Amino acid sequence: MRALKAFFRSPPAIIGLLLVLAVVAMGLAAPLLYPNDPLGLAGRPLQWPGANPRFPLGTDPSGRDIAAQLFHGARISLLIGFVATSIAVVIGIGIGAVAGFYGGAADTVLMRLTEAFQTLPNFLLLLVLVAVFGSTMEVVTVAIGLVSWPPVARLTRAEFLSLRTREFVYAARIQGLPDWHLIFREVLPNALPPVIVYASVVMAVAILLESSLAFLQLSDPNVPSWGNLIGLGRSVLRTEWYVSAIPGVAILLAILGVSLLGQGLNDALNPRLAPR
Repeated sequence: MRALKAFFRSPPAIIGLLLVLAVVAMGLAAPLLYPNDPLGLAGRPLQWPGANPRFPLGTDPSGRDIAAQLFHGARISLLIGFVATSIAVVIGIGIGAVAGFYGGAADTVLMRLTEAFQTLPNFLLLLVLVAVFGSTMEVVTVAIGLVSWPPVARLTRAEFLSLRTREFVYAARIQGLPDWHLIFREVLPNALPPVIVYASVVMAVAILLESSLAFLQLSDPNVPSWGNLIGLGRSVLRTEWYVSAIPGVAILLAILGVSLLGQGLNDALNPRLAPR
């Protein structure tokens, strides 16, 4: 209850929640407002926003409705962000929990593995994975999750190192409870709040990574993603700049909303920020 009150007392958290809900509403309304294929030809190419009532946000260089792609793209961005974040969090928690709980050789090996993944920038490693395994939406989503887990693992390890020596863990160990019980029932629930907060950062980065791939024409061209729409407007950026600007603003607001929501969760879940 205290965390909920702290969350709703934070203006950034409220703004972030409203922005995220707006993106969710766009995704849910997409099949109702635009039931036809958003990538189907709809009219004359490069009509400016407002020039034709049928296309309130205009059309792209191929004559497709930008508004339809924008609404359906919200579903793609949310799906990629959620699935990629789930993959990163599951892998990161698994590796970080084992490393932090057991320490010693397990900690050394797993942290060297984590550092090996962090040697290359996320986007460069993502490019390698997409080049090797293809650019379908499933591959792109899994690849984003696979390059995003190291910070989660390091954060989880730090929390486990701090919590494994607490009295409640010693008390459970004295009772003869197995290690899996100590990890999943005693330590992990207390280590989750900062991981949950950081998951919002991972989700924002996941949306941005897919958009970057799509802009470079390395993502799945058969889905109406915001990044693909920005890439389509690259060739006409000097004259019909709205083709890239509209999805660019959508990406900005989505990432801003997720980031502010994460900040609000941090204010609500961080015990150091609790009122005394």
